[in-house]
Amino acid sequence: MPSLNLVLHGRNHNYINKHMSNILNLSSAKLGRIAALKGQLEKIQSQLQALVGESAAVTVAKPAKKKRTMSAAGRAKIAAAARARWAKVRAATKGAPKKPAVVAVKKKRTMSAAGRAKIAAAARARWAKVRAAKAK
Repeated sequence: MPSLNLVLHGRNHNYINKHMSNILNLSSAKLGRIAALKGQLEKIQSQLQALVGESAAVTVAKPAKKKRTMSAAGRAKIAAAARARWAKVRAATKGAPKKPAVVAVKKKRTMSAAGRAKIAAAARARWAKVRAAKAK
């Protein structure tokens, strides 16, 4: 049977409501017996806890993991390997032809005066058509 603390702090509130109404209807003799049994139960639980606590004290806790650190020699090896990789890359690009520093910029497209005149004439013709259709 769960202790009263577990019931109160647990999720089963229906259990509490259902049994509280039963407790209110009990006689004083029965309530005294319940209190005595609860006391005995708590005493037994504390004894059990003491036994479990003794065995738990015997077990040795694991030491906290030490933070891994790298030795100076290990760091030096990694740095040397990185320098070797970059030297290889630089050597490969040294023999390759260099790209020109200045990239030719594309000339912006411009419209000739004749082309602009043709577009303007077409636009005037379209608007004239629209106005003629509106006037009808």
